[in-house]
Amino acid sequence: MGDDAAYALGVPVERTRLVTMAGAVLLTAAATAAAGPIAFVALAAPQLARRLTRSPGPNLTAAACTGAALLLAADWASQRLFGADRLPVGALTGMLGGCYLLWLLFTERRAGRI
Repeated sequence: MGDDAAYALGVPVERTRLVTMAGAVLLTAAATAAAGPIAFVALAAPQLARRLTRSPGPNLTAAACTGAALLLAADWASQRLFGADRLPVGALTGMLGGCYLLWLLFTERRAGRI
């Protein structure tokens, strides 16, 4: 119903928005941790593809190609960059993708789109 109606009912809008956003991030993180690297790539690939192609809406082909490239690069890096101590591809994907999604969240928030 909008911010005005919420204010009229006595709801602290900014705090409610912050708690809701934090809850969404935590639930997404929990789902990603439970499902593994494939689900995380599915979260990050469309965002990367949209920025790389500069398209206003979702682009399925670009997202699929970006997701495949991300997983392939993470698998190659986990096998080659750490020598005999191989890092699981899910850990590497989570670290890199998590940093990207946090950066994306902060830049979208700063731009006022969230």
